Amino acid sequence: MADRKTPQSLDSGPVELAVVIDALTQSILAETRTRLGASPLPLPAALASDRPNAPTPNPAPNLTTNPAAATASPLALGLMQSDQDRVREMVDLLRRLMFPGYFDPEPLALAAPSTPPGTPADTTVLRDSVSMLAARIAAHLLRLVEAVRPYARPYQSEQNDPIAPVSTVAPTRQPHDGPKHAPHHGPQSPHWPRQVTTAFMSRLTAVREMLSQDVLAAYEGDPAAEHTDEIIVCYPGLEAVFAQRVAHELYRLDVPIIPRIISEQAHSRTGIDIHPGATIGRSFFVDHGSGVVIGETTVIGDRVKVYQGVTLGARSFPRDKDGRVIRGAKRHPTIGNDVTIYAGAVILGVDTVIGDGCVIAGGVFVTGSVPAGHVVQQVRADLTLKPTPGSLAAGPARSSDKPSSKPDSEIDLGWLDGGAGI
Repeated sequence: MADRKTPQSLDSGPVELAVVIDALTQSILAETRTRLGASPLPLPAALASDRPNAPTPNPAPNLTTNPAAATASPLALGLMQSDQDRVREMVDLLRRLMFPGYFDPEPLALAAPSTPPGTPADTTVLRDSVSMLAARIAAHLLRLVEAVRPYARPYQSEQNDPIAPVSTVAPTRQPHDGPKHAPHHGPQSPHWPRQVTTAFMSRLTAVREMLSQDVLAAYEGDPAAEHTDEIIVCYPGLEAVFAQRVAHELYRLDVPIIPRIISEQAHSRTGIDIHPGATIGRSFFVDHGSGVVIGETTVIGDRVKVYQGVTLGARSFPRDKDGRVIRGAKRHPTIGNDVTIYAGAVILGVDTVIGDGCVIAGGVFVTGSVPAGHVVQQVRADLTLKPTPGSLAAGPARSSDKPSSKPDSEIDLGWLDGGAGI
C-alpha cells in the first residue's frame, strides 16, 4: 500500500540547533534592519528595562549547554489539550518571526530608547529579540514533537537522503515505496525531536522569502489594497497561506498531527481550508477566501490566484481489494503556473491538470484537464425580468432594460482578463 508521503531525511550532519537559530536570526536581522532603519519604533515593553511596570520576559531556553533538558518532556503518552495551546502559541511566535514588528506586543526598534539621537544604529536589541523568538519556537517544537512521537510511523529503510531545501516549484507528488529514513534517525531515536526541530528551523528563511512573494502577489492582485502592510495585518488569505507554508514544512519532515492542528486552527479563524500536504508554488494569492478548500495532494504552480468558494478536491478515493481507502496516493488536481480560478469554481480529480495561463470562470465544475492558455466558462443563462408589484404603474420595460442574448461565438470574455473578482 502506498505511503502517505515521502518524508525528508534528518541526517544533516553535525549542524547544531543553536547554529541554525543564529543563522536564522542573522537573516531576519538583515531584512528587518533595512525596513526599520527609516522609521525606528519604540522598544517592546517586554524588553524595556527603563519602564517601571514592564513585564519580565520569559527567559530563552538554553539549547546548547543542556540539550537533554530541552528535549525532555512529561508528555510521553500523546497529545493533551495543553499541547494544542502550545501549537497555537508556537504559531503566534512564528508569525512574529516571519513578520517582525507587525504582531509584537510593542513595535520593535533598532536601539534602546536611551540611545542619544544620531548614534549609529545598534542591532543588539533587535538581535536579542529575534533570537529569543527563534529559541522559544524551537523549545515549543521540541516538546510537541516529543508529544506526537507515539503517533509517528517507524522507519524501515536503510537509505539516507540529505535534507531537502524548501520547495521553490510545485513538483507532482507521486506514490512511493516507503520512508527513506534510517532506523536510528526515526521516531524511536531519542535524537529525533532535535533533528526535526533543527531541520524545520533551517527552512524558515526560505519560507520567509516565499511569504514575502505571497504578500506582493496579494498587493498586486487586489486594487482594494492600499499598502503591503494592510495585506499582512488584515488579509485572511495571507494568514491561511502563512499557516499552510509553516505546516507544510513539518508535513514534509513526516511529523504527525501537528501540521493538521496548525492548518485547522487557521481554518477556524479564516474559513480557508488548505491541507498542509498541498504543494504550493510562489506568489500564491487567496482573495476573500471564505469557503476555499484545497486538498492534501493538490499541486499548485507559481503566481496562482484563487477566489472565495473554490474547491480543489478529489473526485473519488482509490481502494484496496478489501474496500479500504488507500492513503497517500495522489487524488487531487494539478494547477499550472499563472492560473486564475474565480469564485465558486470546483476542480476535481487526480487526472485533472489545468495548464499554464488558464482562467477558470466562477461557478464552473471541472473534472477534466484544460490545455494551457484557455478560458473555461459555462454558457451564460438567459435572464428573465419580471416587474415587481410596485413597478407595474411604471409601464412596460424599455428595450435597454432587457437582457441581451448572444450565441456562444459572440460572448465577450474580456471581463475575465484581470479583475472579475469582487
